[in-house]
Amino acid sequence: MLSSKVNRLLAQRGPLIARSMTARSAGVCQAHLHTVGAQRGAVSQHAQNPKPDWTKAVSEAEKIVGYPTSFLNLRWLLSDEIANVALHLRKLVGSNHPLLKTAKGLLYSGKNNMQAWGLIVLLLSKAAGHHNVNEMEEDKAAGVLHSQRSLAEVTEMIRTSHLVHKGLVNIHPGLVEEGVALNDMTFGNKIALLSGDYLLSNCCVELAALRNQEITELMSSAVRDLTESEFVGQRDQQNNPVPSHPSECSPVDEWTLRSELSGGRLLGKSCEGTLRLGGHSKEFSQEGYKFGKHLALAWQACLDMEPFLPGSQHSAGTAFSLVSAPVLFHLQYDSSLYDLIQVGAENVHDVDYAKIQSIVSKGPGLAMTKRLRQEHAQKAMEVLAAFEQNDARTALSNIIVAMGEL
Repeated sequence: MLSSKVNRLLAQRGPLIARSMTARSAGVCQAHLHTVGAQRGAVSQHAQNPKPDWTKAVSEAEKIVGYPTSFLNLRWLLSDEIANVALHLRKLVGSNHPLLKTAKGLLYSGKNNMQAWGLIVLLLSKAAGHHNVNEMEEDKAAGVLHSQRSLAEVTEMIRTSHLVHKGLVNIHPGLVEEGVALNDMTFGNKIALLSGDYLLSNCCVELAALRNQEITELMSSAVRDLTESEFVGQRDQQNNPVPSHPSECSPVDEWTLRSELSGGRLLGKSCEGTLRLGGHSKEFSQEGYKFGKHLALAWQACLDMEPFLPGSQHSAGTAFSLVSAPVLFHLQYDSSLYDLIQVGAENVHDVDYAKIQSIVSKGPGLAMTKRLRQEHAQKAMEVLAAFEQNDARTALSNIIVAMGEL
């Protein structure tokens, strides 16, 4: 009877609280057994399944660091500020404001899930271990420091705030008609601006609590990089990126610059920062930066390919990034595609996406993007090889392999 009541209580309170209560009641001994079991399980899984499923790889990795890392947890969701934002978001349902698409993307469980960014930081933290730190700072069950978990949350919040701010609509004369449509766009802009600022303000609080000037400067420069990414290359009236003419810039250089600034350096600097928090040398921490950067670039290349793959869930004619790697590579092969893209110089939604998708899918751009993904994934694997073999390193390898065949 008592057991059934406890089970109902845990089900009502959510999986995060359930895991927390279970961990506390189990004690240090069970935590140690859980870690050993996870190590054996992860190694065994990697041996039996060299190409793990993405969802399974992430799920297994979450068990290794204790619990899901996403800031979208009960503490965050139950705050008064977010409750008010969610209430106001309901008023935008039915409008075409980009903030709704952003909100949906944050909850999507695929490869662009924000939760995986913090997960990578925590896995690298555990894979490297820590030296000369206060025992009170250590989360013994997960094998990471509390400061490293805070940095993982900061990483997710910075990236999410950037995506939310990108959802702002540039309201210029003639964009929408006066009345309800204009009011919806204006209201959506206010929510996007304040929500993004709220996340960034929480980042500042979390970083200040670390009391580490080096980490604060490192993550501040990552925010600067994200901002700079919005001013690279040609843009339409809504600041959506449009590719440069193939004669002006190398496709690989353009894609690398855009991808590094828009996320690669954030993950790289987060990985570097978490190793510094763990007491590692500056030289070893630089290897963490390389790992995070190459992993993010491989990740981006993987996402860029999705609209052009056979059997993709991306519907024909649906908008995709015009500066994705397959498109940029195809422009180098066939510059006539640039004329079709220039139709969207003022508004990218004027482009015939179905036609461009068909042309790029039949060209060499997809194969070149696969090689680019393999190149960055291999570089990330090479950095990872310098770490001692453990369950966290195996989980990182599984995540990289799950992106595609190396």
